[in-house]
Amino acid sequence: MTTSSIPAASSADTPVVGVLALQGDVREHLAALTAAGATARQVRRPEELAEVAGLVIPGGESTTMSKLAIVFGLLEPLRERVRAGMPVYGTCAGMIMLADKILDGRDDQETIGGIDMIVRRNAFGRQNESFEAEVDIDGIDGGPVEGVFIRAPWVESVGGGAEVLATFDGHTVAVRQGNVLATSFHPELTGDHRVHQLFVEMVLRA
Repeated sequence: MTTSSIPAASSADTPVVGVLALQGDVREHLAALTAAGATARQVRRPEELAEVAGLVIPGGESTTMSKLAIVFGLLEPLRERVRAGMPVYGTCAGMIMLADKILDGRDDQETIGGIDMIVRRNAFGRQNESFEAEVDIDGIDGGPVEGVFIRAPWVESVGGGAEVLATFDGHTVAVRQGNVLATSFHPELTGDHRVHQLFVEMVLRA
């Protein structure tokens, strides 16, 4: 068994969940995961990745994140852990990183993959066109989640293995495939931790 496939030790109720800390809104995800009942850690190196039971890939700039993952020697270990079944949650740029195929990306842009979907970068517009909207998500009780959309992607299409969890304005904005979850929007910026709680439950079940 390779190091990348060894699950991290977690207590029955408090899993160790990492946040990919190469670029993006890392601090907000760490706080949301802690509020959702996880032990949250930053992940920048392969040895830190090997110590977590699940991982959040935050928003940011997907091309920069892709390049930094290669520089830090994380891209292949990330792909191996995802293939081995590690739960992963990506928001915004993290959704792009988890797509098997992207549109409007750089020709040399790499992704981790994990969800059979085609994602369009910056589909909802530029930075100054950012907005908030209520989103109903399958599997989350208590009413809609407030979604913050910042240069957000949307999902153009999904394959047979992926499940659409939410749409907004006719576009898919939340998807799950097995242990991999992705949203176009940023729930970590709202104070509503229900999406992170869903992900922590996924980690516990895995």
